[in-house]
Amino acid sequence: MNMSVGRLPHGDRNLISDVPGVRVGHCTVDDGGCHTGVSVVMPPPKNPFTHKLTAASCVFNGYGKTLGLVQVDELGTLETPIALTNTLNVGKVHDAMVSYMLELCAGDGIKLTSVNPVVCECNDSRLSDIARRPVGEKEVREAINSASADFTQGAVGAGRGTVCYGMKGGIGSSSRLMEIDGKTFTLGVLVQSNYGAAEDFRAASLPPGLAESDKGSIILILATDLPLSSRQLKRVLRRTSVGMARLGSYIGHGSGEICVGFTTALPEAESGSFLIRAQLREELMNLPFRAAGECAEEAILQSLWHSNPDTALNGAKIPCLRDYIKENNA
Repeated sequence: MNMSVGRLPHGDRNLISDVPGVRVGHCTVDDGGCHTGVSVVMPPPKNPFTHKLTAASCVFNGYGKTLGLVQVDELGTLETPIALTNTLNVGKVHDAMVSYMLELCAGDGIKLTSVNPVVCECNDSRLSDIARRPVGEKEVREAINSASADFTQGAVGAGRGTVCYGMKGGIGSSSRLMEIDGKTFTLGVLVQSNYGAAEDFRAASLPPGLAESDKGSIILILATDLPLSSRQLKRVLRRTSVGMARLGSYIGHGSGEICVGFTTALPEAESGSFLIRAQLREELMNLPFRAAGECAEEAILQSLWHSNPDTALNGAKIPCLRDYIKENNA
């Protein structure tokens, strides 16, 4: 779908994987009353623990159960893939990520004694029997092994059971290209959308009452190859809130809005005890700010567009965005 969001051009896929080397994998669980899963954003280094990327996080509203953000903000680095799942599966996914990193580092001859997996979540209990906690090491490994630059959007992986603005939510993504000094840089966003009240949704004419309040969560993962410091990256992450706001969200009390991001740009050289890094000049930050806002808005729309109608555990019908667009244009 051509969402026509913003001014900047998008990459070839219009996905976060337009950032070179970034891949995404899913494992979806549809078993009886469980409709959930796990999604993994894979950074480019084969072993992110030995090739740590500059990273940051931004918590707009902390109604969430994420793991790993304290160290990301303290050290400004990412050392594992980023996993998304549901609220009660965070601990099991974290444990699986530890096992994966132990194995990865052992293959490189490294005895791992500490690692900081980043795991984020949304509560999908409206559509899934969340207490059964069906996502474990097998599912995490499947998501990692299936990671690709061409990945599915919609009700897959960690987005299988989510609801957004009263409609079926899911996984969505978008990218933007930025031209600076004759070079093209890419910024992409992936979302797990599970937030928002239908009456606040500004992108289409929807009847009120599909969602009783702004609650749930949205996780946004941002990747770029633009050279930024951790501090600059955090400033860029804050602008994903522009995309949420443009669609109508006021970041309600019961909704966890959390963004994690990284840049794939590595130090250019070493000089003794010092790393020599390039970073964007502050007066040029408006370009990645705009890219982040545009990507977040479009990624949320993509998560809605690629999802199908569903039924909640209580029998309530969860519509999809495509149906409303068809009805309104009929």
